[in-house]
Amino acid sequence: MNAAAQFKADSIAYQRQRAKINAMLAVRTEKFGQYDESLSKHTGIFGLQTKKDIRRSNNILMDIVKTDNNIYRELKILLEYRTFQQNQVQDQSKETEHIATESMYTINRLQDQLLKLKKQNEENIKLQDKASLNFKIIVFILVIIILFLLKNQIRRKETNL
Repeated sequence: MNAAAQFKADSIAYQRQRAKINAMLAVRTEKFGQYDESLSKHTGIFGLQTKKDIRRSNNILMDIVKTDNNIYRELKILLEYRTFQQNQVQDQSKETEHIATESMYTINRLQDQLLKLKKQNEENIKLQDKASLNFKIIVFILVIIILFLLKNQIRRKETNL
């Protein structure tokens, strides 16, 4: 599973957990309304609360406490999801930074090599130009020598005739 799919799955799990907690909070709000209503019920003589009224209120209150405990447990899971996601983002950030640093190092190294090759190429071109010039000079000198020798031979033949 790639990182994007993993992140999406984690995000969906995080959203589900939030929805679950919100539903639990709605149930708690409803139970608290029931508790508040039960406190105002007085079914006893002279408008007093009976043991049954108090027990009913206490049962609702105990149910609220159990709901609160479940909400705390689910909140802890939600925070663990959040921490996990933050750690994933930090890890991905570090990995991306490492890749970027390595890429910059490679680019710098390749740029240095390119500069060295350009310098070598320029030196080779200069050497080739110098060698070409030397060759041209040698050919020119040889042509002059050959012409001079031919001219001398032609003079000797003319003088011998």
